[in-house]
Amino acid sequence: MELGISTFAETLPDPHTGETISHAERLRDIIEEIELADQVGLDVYAVGEHHRADYAVSAPEVVLAAGAARTENIRLSSAVTVLSSDDPVRVHERFAMLDGISRGRAEIMAGRGSFIESFQLFGYSLNDYDALFEEKLDLLLKLQKGGPVQWNGNHRAPMNGLEVFPRPEQDQIPIWIASGGTPDSTVRAGKLGLPLALAIIGGSPQNFAPLVELYKQTAAQAGHKIETLGIASHSHGFVWDTDEEAADLFFPSTEQGMNRIGAERGWGNYTRRSFDIAKSPKGALYCGSPETVARKIIDLRKNVGIRRFLLHTPLGTMPHDQVMKSIRLFGEQVAPIVREEIARWEGK
Repeated sequence: MELGISTFAETLPDPHTGETISHAERLRDIIEEIELADQVGLDVYAVGEHHRADYAVSAPEVVLAAGAARTENIRLSSAVTVLSSDDPVRVHERFAMLDGISRGRAEIMAGRGSFIESFQLFGYSLNDYDALFEEKLDLLLKLQKGGPVQWNGNHRAPMNGLEVFPRPEQDQIPIWIASGGTPDSTVRAGKLGLPLALAIIGGSPQNFAPLVELYKQTAAQAGHKIETLGIASHSHGFVWDTDEEAADLFFPSTEQGMNRIGAERGWGNYTRRSFDIAKSPKGALYCGSPETVARKIIDLRKNVGIRRFLLHTPLGTMPHDQVMKSIRLFGEQVAPIVREEIARWEGK
């Protein structure tokens, strides 16, 4: 069971003071968070890509490279790379550089993107939303293998025997498929034998168990060994000394962040009742004491089959020292409980 942290590097106004952290300061904070996550023994740190005023990271591999220079063991991933509006050649080149800097710790989490600002910014049509991703993923997978590439598509110039450099330190950079929970994305990942990352951020995590089974069945039918495939969850959360303190600290920024996006997408109002339901034992919010958060992750592993868990923290804007303490508690107290119990359970 791998455990890690993910962030979207939000720069919303502080819900208590109204002050807005600069993009530059948030970037520097992330580098410190990556360093701490490595020090406390976490397995992965992942950063999302956005192209709007309330997020600081437009190119995850840049801040990950800065973190790579200050870490030794932690794997470094995007969460996600919006492949549909990017050039697969440039994506592979940039992550190969990250892989070299990190001595073989880079990963790509490729997604279509739930935020669509990059399409207009880079001159793509949302009418091609699915076709762009499918075509560019096909090219990225050919680039992953190395050597001369023969490829033709509708949304990019063809490649006729061209090679892409630099090559990564790893033989191949791992490429994950990110999914918000749609069967299409799940089946695509299974057919290709690629690891799957699910955004489990609402409802009951148990509801994702059929998708995991669909993924495994599809992969097996395509001839892939399901025992070796990665299955990850990206879920909001925050760890503090007690359940009550964790909730009181995490709710204000969560309320603000959820309602900011919800207003754009037509969601209902996010309230303290919404929050309390989500952080209950059957909910998808992993907020509480180390023991509470550990128990929910263990249940997710046993009941859904998740093999990598990314705690997305913070949601919205929180003081950097609080985020750092949450990461420390996650690595030093949550992780040992989870790893020991999962090892015992799997050893039966």
